[in-house]
Amino acid sequence: MKDLTQTDADALIAKLGTAAREAALALAEASAERKHAALIGAADAIIASEQAILDANVLDMDFAAEKGLSPSMLDRLKLDSSRIRAMADGLRAVAAQPDPVGRILAEWDRPNGLHIQRVATPLGVIGVIYESRPNVTADAAALALKSGNAVILRGGSESLNSSEAIHQALVTGLRQAGLPEASIQLVPTRDREAVAALLRAQGLIDVIVPRGGKGLVGLVQREARVPVFAHLEGICHVYADGDADLEKARRVVLNAKTRRTGICGSAECLLIDRKFYAQHGAVLVQDLLDAGVEVRAEGELAEIPGTVPAQPTDFGQEFLDMIIAAKLVDGVDEAIAHIRRYGSGHTESILTESDATAARFFKSLDSAILMRNASTQFADGGEFGMGAEIGIATGKMHARGPVGAEQLTSFKYLVTGDGAIRS
Repeated sequence: MKDLTQTDADALIAKLGTAAREAALALAEASAERKHAALIGAADAIIASEQAILDANVLDMDFAAEKGLSPSMLDRLKLDSSRIRAMADGLRAVAAQPDPVGRILAEWDRPNGLHIQRVATPLGVIGVIYESRPNVTADAAALALKSGNAVILRGGSESLNSSEAIHQALVTGLRQAGLPEASIQLVPTRDREAVAALLRAQGLIDVIVPRGGKGLVGLVQREARVPVFAHLEGICHVYADGDADLEKARRVVLNAKTRRTGICGSAECLLIDRKFYAQHGAVLVQDLLDAGVEVRAEGELAEIPGTVPAQPTDFGQEFLDMIIAAKLVDGVDEAIAHIRRYGSGHTESILTESDATAARFFKSLDSAILMRNASTQFADGGEFGMGAEIGIATGKMHARGPVGAEQLTSFKYLVTGDGAIRS
């Protein structure tokens, strides 16, 4: 389906949305056992469909290469046997979690004779818009289903074939468990007008979750007429404090930048305390250079052979590549000030053996995720024990940090009396 008019796109999304709302009613009442069965069935179907998924991914990789996608974006798109197994494992991990729906979040009795409970309830219908990462198809669907929500998925144009193959496996799980197939729907077109229609779908979609680069997320935040869970950028900092352990620091810095450069948890700026630098010299920068990272350095660090002088715009930049900005700072307070100025509220890590310094870092910064002596690459719902995530939310309303199944619920109040009346 190509070259949709606005009318065509609105009609398509209206059809998907109407079916999703009907499915959401059934999911809200579905037992934990049926949702569990659907997820396990989907995981088994993904393993059974491995070759079909890989074949579809080859088509997507060819399409993306013709479009000139960067190596980091191609890495996001590429599937292999291990990544397919990881998708299935993620589905099983989500299935194994306690059901978040119906949890009693709080309860109390009032002198007026009322017993009040605050109980977790599904959001309804979730729209997920994402770029070039076909595994998000499985992750988002699993979390939506676990939390009793219907979901409409709109993957990147480059990942359409892979997403369709994965979606078929997910529908197999729904069918086997006797749940509505419209619980998980995929927008069947690359046309961007469908994205605009999703963002306009008030009354059909309860929340939009964008997962992708700054351009996509910015567009969604500007144009959406429904609530949005989003982070605009992952400008993650690592600060090597004067009391950092050298070997821990070397391991963490290298992993935070180089494990996977194209994910939002990749470190984009290294801050080094002058005390650390006086003790250990250029070791952290040299490790990065030796690993093939382009280090855009400021001040004294720019004198290290192999570095590139940093431009002002390099700080506050999400490179998503083998590039990192670096500078010296005078202690934790200057590091905090830098992060407040240039950070995006995603993830920051401090490397220190000082409890007091770590406590100051944690208290003074308000990013969604703060770490100590750990790689920013752990900023991931799977690593947090959520099985998977639908994204990292950096806003301060409702969901924040990794958005797992629990974060895809709202709540309602259940009030019980015994003939109570108000005077």
